[in-house]
Amino acid sequence: MEIIGRGFLARSLGPVAHRHHGTVAVAAGVSWASQTSAGDFARERALVRETARRCRAGGSRLLFFSTAATALYGNLDGPAREDGPVRPLNPYGAHKLALEEWLRASGTRHLTLRLGHLVGPGQPPHQLVPSLVAQVRQGAVCIHRGAARDLLHVEDAVTLLDHLVARAPDGATVNVASGHAAPVTGIVDHLARRLGVEPRRTYADAGAGAAAPPVSTARLRALVPEAAELGFGPGYHRLVLDRYLGAAGVPPDPVPCR
Repeated sequence: MEIIGRGFLARSLGPVAHRHHGTVAVAAGVSWASQTSAGDFARERALVRETARRCRAGGSRLLFFSTAATALYGNLDGPAREDGPVRPLNPYGAHKLALEEWLRASGTRHLTLRLGHLVGPGQPPHQLVPSLVAQVRQGAVCIHRGAARDLLHVEDAVTLLDHLVARAPDGATVNVASGHAAPVTGIVDHLARRLGVEPRRTYADAGAGAAAPPVSTARLRALVPEAAELGFGPGYHRLVLDRYLGAAGVPPDPVPCR
Protein backbone atom coordinates (compact mmCIF):
# COMPACT_ATOMS: atom_id res chain seq x y z
CA MET A 1 0.00 0.00 0.00
CA GLU A 2 1.23 3.45 -0.86
CA ILE A 3 0.36 5.81 1.98
CA ILE A 4 0.01 9.50 1.24
CA GLY A 5 0.44 11.49 4.43
CA ARG A 6 2.59 11.63 7.55
CA GLY A 7 0.04 12.20 10.30
CA PHE A 8 -1.69 10.08 12.93
CA LEU A 9 -3.67 7.86 10.56
CA ALA A 10 -0.90 7.56 7.98
CA ARG A 11 1.59 6.40 10.63
CA SER A 12 -0.93 3.90 12.00
CA LEU A 13 -1.36 2.28 8.57
CA GLY A 14 2.34 1.44 8.30
CA PRO A 15 2.18 -2.10 9.80
CA VAL A 16 -0.28 -3.37 7.15
CA ALA A 17 0.99 -1.45 4.13
CA HIS A 18 3.12 -4.30 2.82
CA ARG A 19 0.06 -6.54 2.40
CA HIS A 20 -1.87 -4.35 -0.04
CA HIS A 21 0.03 -3.70 -3.23
CA GLY A 22 -2.03 -1.77 -5.75
CA THR A 23 -3.82 0.34 -3.11
CA VAL A 24 -3.14 4.05 -2.58
CA ALA A 25 -4.37 5.38 0.77
CA VAL A 26 -5.02 9.13 0.96
CA ALA A 27 -4.35 9.77 4.65
CA ALA A 28 -3.47 13.43 4.36
CA GLY A 29 -6.86 15.10 4.27
CA VAL A 30 -8.82 17.30 6.64
CA SER A 31 -9.31 15.47 9.94
CA TRP A 32 -10.95 18.12 12.10
CA ALA A 33 -14.77 18.09 12.12
CA SER A 34 -14.98 21.76 13.05
CA GLN A 35 -12.65 22.72 10.21
CA THR A 36 -14.00 25.50 7.98
CA SER A 37 -10.88 26.48 6.03
CA ALA A 38 -11.65 26.74 2.34
CA GLY A 39 -7.93 26.45 1.64
CA ASP A 40 -7.61 23.15 3.51
CA PHE A 41 -10.67 21.75 1.76
CA ALA A 42 -9.26 22.82 -1.61
CA ARG A 43 -5.92 21.13 -0.91
CA GLU A 44 -7.57 17.83 -0.02
CA ARG A 45 -9.85 18.07 -3.06
CA ALA A 46 -6.86 18.63 -5.35
CA LEU A 47 -4.93 15.78 -3.72
CA VAL A 48 -7.80 13.31 -4.10
CA ARG A 49 -8.36 14.27 -7.73
CA GLU A 50 -4.68 14.02 -8.64
CA THR A 51 -4.36 10.69 -6.83
CA ALA A 52 -7.47 9.40 -8.58
CA ARG A 53 -6.00 10.37 -11.94
CA ARG A 54 -2.82 8.51 -11.08
CA CYS A 55 -4.75 5.45 -9.89
CA ARG A 56 -6.78 5.33 -13.11
CA ALA A 57 -3.60 5.52 -15.16
CA GLY A 58 -1.85 2.78 -13.18
CA GLY A 59 -4.79 0.51 -12.39
CA SER A 60 -4.55 1.04 -8.63
CA ARG A 61 -7.39 1.41 -6.14
CA LEU A 62 -7.75 4.59 -4.10
CA LEU A 63 -8.56 4.24 -0.40
CA PHE A 64 -10.52 7.30 0.73
CA PHE A 65 -11.22 8.16 4.36
CA SER A 66 -14.53 9.87 5.00
CA THR A 67 -16.42 10.26 8.28
CA ALA A 68 -19.16 8.33 10.08
CA ALA A 69 -19.70 11.22 12.47
CA THR A 70 -22.75 13.40 12.87
CA ALA A 71 -21.00 15.94 10.60
CA LEU A 72 -21.99 13.69 7.69
CA TYR A 73 -25.04 11.78 8.87
CA GLY A 74 -26.75 14.55 10.78
CA ASN A 75 -29.41 13.92 13.39
CA LEU A 76 -30.95 10.72 12.07
CA ASP A 77 -33.59 8.89 14.07
CA GLY A 78 -32.37 5.39 13.15
CA PRO A 79 -29.02 3.75 12.55
CA ALA A 80 -26.86 5.63 10.04
CA ARG A 81 -26.44 3.28 7.07
CA GLU A 82 -24.07 3.67 4.16
CA ASP A 83 -26.96 3.44 1.67
CA GLY A 84 -29.27 5.63 3.74
CA PRO A 85 -29.77 9.39 3.98
CA VAL A 86 -26.95 11.77 4.81
CA ARG A 87 -27.54 15.26 6.18
CA PRO A 88 -24.23 17.12 6.56
CA LEU A 89 -24.39 19.60 9.40
CA ASN A 90 -21.21 21.57 8.76
CA PRO A 91 -18.70 22.40 6.00
CA TYR A 92 -16.51 19.42 6.95
CA GLY A 93 -19.36 16.93 6.43
CA ALA A 94 -20.42 18.59 3.19
CA HIS A 95 -16.80 18.49 1.97
CA LYS A 96 -16.38 14.76 2.68
CA LEU A 97 -19.71 13.96 1.04
CA ALA A 98 -18.79 15.93 -2.07
CA LEU A 99 -15.51 13.99 -2.38
CA GLU A 100 -17.35 10.69 -1.97
CA GLU A 101 -19.76 11.65 -4.76
CA TRP A 102 -16.96 12.87 -7.01
CA LEU A 103 -15.06 9.59 -6.58
CA ARG A 104 -18.14 7.52 -7.45
CA ALA A 105 -18.58 9.49 -10.66
CA SER A 106 -14.90 9.59 -11.59
CA GLY A 107 -14.47 6.04 -12.84
CA THR A 108 -11.64 5.48 -10.34
CA ARG A 109 -11.37 2.13 -8.56
CA HIS A 110 -11.87 3.09 -4.95
CA LEU A 111 -12.98 2.07 -1.47
CA THR A 112 -14.51 4.63 0.89
CA LEU A 113 -14.24 4.06 4.63
CA ARG A 114 -16.40 6.25 6.87
CA LEU A 115 -14.45 6.34 10.12
CA GLY A 116 -15.66 6.80 13.68
CA HIS A 117 -13.72 8.97 16.12
CA LEU A 118 -10.25 7.43 16.10
CA VAL A 119 -8.31 7.32 19.35
CA GLY A 120 -4.69 6.30 19.85
CA PRO A 121 -1.15 7.33 20.69
CA GLY A 122 0.23 10.32 18.87
CA GLN A 123 -3.05 11.77 17.68
CA PRO A 124 -3.34 15.56 17.34
CA PRO A 125 -4.06 17.40 20.61
CA HIS A 126 -7.09 19.21 19.18
CA GLN A 127 -9.02 15.95 18.71
CA LEU A 128 -11.66 14.89 21.23
CA VAL A 129 -9.92 12.49 23.63
CA PRO A 130 -6.53 14.29 23.85
CA SER A 131 -8.40 17.54 24.38
CA LEU A 132 -10.57 16.07 27.14
CA VAL A 133 -7.57 14.46 28.84
CA ALA A 134 -5.76 17.82 28.86
CA GLN A 135 -8.82 19.60 30.26
CA VAL A 136 -9.39 17.02 32.99
CA ARG A 137 -5.73 17.20 34.04
CA GLN A 138 -5.98 20.99 34.20
CA GLY A 139 -9.03 20.70 36.46
CA ALA A 140 -11.72 22.22 34.25
CA VAL A 141 -13.62 20.69 31.35
CA CYS A 142 -16.30 22.03 29.03
CA ILE A 143 -18.91 19.52 27.85
CA HIS A 144 -21.45 20.01 25.11
CA ARG A 145 -24.91 19.09 26.37
CA GLY A 146 -26.17 15.84 24.90
CA ALA A 147 -22.94 15.15 23.01
CA ALA A 148 -22.09 11.53 22.21
CA ARG A 149 -19.30 10.07 20.10
CA ASP A 150 -18.49 6.65 18.64
CA LEU A 151 -14.90 6.07 19.73
CA LEU A 152 -12.73 3.57 17.85
CA HIS A 153 -9.19 2.68 18.80
CA VAL A 154 -6.90 3.26 15.84
CA GLU A 155 -5.35 -0.22 16.14
CA ASP A 156 -8.81 -1.78 15.83
CA ALA A 157 -9.55 0.50 12.87
CA VAL A 158 -6.38 -0.70 11.13
CA THR A 159 -7.28 -4.34 11.84
CA LEU A 160 -10.66 -3.81 10.19
CA LEU A 161 -9.12 -1.86 7.30
CA ASP A 162 -6.65 -4.67 6.69
CA HIS A 163 -9.54 -7.06 6.08
CA LEU A 164 -11.69 -4.57 4.19
CA VAL A 165 -9.00 -3.71 1.63
CA ALA A 166 -8.73 -7.42 0.87
CA ARG A 167 -12.46 -8.19 0.81
CA ALA A 168 -14.60 -5.14 0.04
CA PRO A 169 -15.62 -4.73 -3.61
CA ASP A 170 -14.56 -1.73 -5.67
CA GLY A 171 -16.83 1.24 -5.13
CA ALA A 172 -18.00 0.12 -1.69
CA THR A 173 -18.63 2.52 1.18
CA VAL A 174 -18.28 1.02 4.66
CA ASN A 175 -18.81 2.46 8.13
CA VAL A 176 -15.79 1.63 10.28
CA ALA A 177 -17.03 2.26 13.81
CA SER A 178 -18.02 0.42 16.97
CA GLY A 179 -21.73 1.09 16.49
CA HIS A 180 -22.07 2.50 20.02
CA ALA A 181 -21.95 6.24 20.69
CA ALA A 182 -20.78 7.01 24.22
CA PRO A 183 -22.08 10.12 25.99
CA VAL A 184 -19.24 12.60 26.39
CA THR A 185 -20.26 12.97 30.04
CA GLY A 186 -19.46 9.26 30.49
CA ILE A 187 -16.13 9.68 28.70
CA VAL A 188 -15.22 12.50 31.09
CA ASP A 189 -16.37 10.42 34.09
CA HIS A 190 -14.01 7.61 33.11
CA LEU A 191 -11.08 9.91 32.41
CA ALA A 192 -11.57 11.72 35.71
CA ARG A 193 -11.63 8.46 37.67
CA ARG A 194 -8.57 7.06 35.91
CA LEU A 195 -6.59 10.29 36.27
CA GLY A 196 -7.63 10.83 39.89
CA VAL A 197 -8.93 14.32 39.21
CA GLU A 198 -12.44 15.67 39.68
CA PRO A 199 -12.52 18.63 37.27
CA ARG A 200 -14.89 21.53 37.42
CA ARG A 201 -17.45 20.97 34.70
CA THR A 202 -19.17 23.61 32.61
CA TYR A 203 -21.77 22.88 29.98
CA ALA A 204 -22.39 24.51 26.62
CA ASP A 205 -25.21 24.21 24.14
CA ALA A 206 -23.78 22.69 20.98
CA GLY A 207 -26.97 22.88 18.95
CA ALA A 208 -27.50 20.55 16.01
CA GLY A 209 -25.00 17.75 15.76
CA ALA A 210 -24.19 17.31 19.44
CA ALA A 211 -25.59 13.80 19.64
CA ALA A 212 -24.17 11.28 17.21
CA PRO A 213 -26.68 8.95 15.54
CA PRO A 214 -26.07 5.24 16.08
CA VAL A 215 -23.86 4.05 13.25
CA SER A 216 -24.87 0.85 11.48
CA THR A 217 -22.06 -1.71 11.38
CA ALA A 218 -24.06 -4.38 9.56
CA ARG A 219 -22.04 -4.02 6.34
CA LEU A 220 -18.75 -4.00 8.27
CA ARG A 221 -19.67 -7.16 10.18
CA ALA A 222 -20.80 -8.93 7.03
CA LEU A 223 -17.47 -8.22 5.34
CA VAL A 224 -15.34 -8.68 8.45
CA PRO A 225 -16.84 -11.21 10.90
CA GLU A 226 -13.65 -10.83 12.93
CA ALA A 227 -15.09 -7.51 14.15
CA ALA A 228 -16.96 -9.56 16.75
CA GLU A 229 -13.61 -10.23 18.47
CA LEU A 230 -12.81 -6.56 19.12
CA GLY A 231 -15.08 -6.05 22.11
CA PHE A 232 -17.56 -3.66 20.53
CA GLY A 233 -20.50 -2.91 22.80
CA PRO A 234 -21.77 -0.27 25.24
CA GLY A 235 -18.55 -0.46 27.32
CA TYR A 236 -16.10 -0.47 24.42
CA HIS A 237 -15.32 3.24 24.81
CA ARG A 238 -13.85 2.54 28.27
CA LEU A 239 -11.51 -0.06 26.77
CA VAL A 240 -10.43 2.53 24.19
CA LEU A 241 -9.76 5.13 26.87
CA ASP A 242 -7.82 2.65 29.02
CA ARG A 243 -5.60 1.74 26.06
CA TYR A 244 -5.02 5.42 25.29
CA LEU A 245 -4.13 6.23 28.89
CA GLY A 246 -1.92 3.17 29.18
CA ALA A 247 0.09 4.26 26.15
CA ALA A 248 0.46 7.68 27.81
CA GLY A 249 1.98 6.10 30.91
CA VAL A 250 -1.06 6.19 33.22
CA PRO A 251 -0.87 3.14 35.54
CA PRO A 252 -3.40 0.37 34.91
CA ASP A 253 -6.71 0.56 36.72
CA PRO A 254 -6.53 -1.83 39.70
CA VAL A 255 -10.31 -2.26 39.54
CA PRO A 256 -11.28 -2.03 35.86
CA CYS A 257 -14.74 -0.63 35.25
CA ARG A 258 -16.50 -2.31 32.33
